[in-house]
Amino acid sequence: MKEKTIDYALRATWQAVARMYNEEASKYDASMAVGFALLSIDKEEGTPSSYISNRMGMEPTSLTRTLKTLEDRGLIYREKNPEDGRGVLIFLTEEGKSKRELSKNTVLRFNEVVRQHVTDVQLAHFMQVTELINDLIAEKKIF
Repeated sequence: MKEKTIDYALRATWQAVARMYNEEASKYDASMAVGFALLSIDKEEGTPSSYISNRMGMEPTSLTRTLKTLEDRGLIYREKNPEDGRGVLIFLTEEGKSKRELSKNTVLRFNEVVRQHVTDVQLAHFMQVTELINDLIAEKKIF
């Protein structure tokens, strides 16, 4: 089956990438979710929590746990959104900015190494295929 299904290739590859990121993040007492959350927060202006969950594709309850972890570790702090009293803006602390930079460099390193082993044409095709799959799913053309 694994040689015949697209979903297997996608799932196996994403699991390998997630495992790789988690192994790297563990060196800094972090996780992939923490790294991606830090990357989703504007380092100067702060970010509404709803934007973070949308960008990460996380359910609000999962994001709440991740944000609580970040706050407990002193990587973020929250302030009321002056433009929307119901909302909260998430800001990075200095330590959060430092960890965000580590996360950014890790993602850039992954991209750099992959680009060294993949041609521009192969990468363009990969991006086209993943975009098409996402569109098919979003437009409910599969189920």
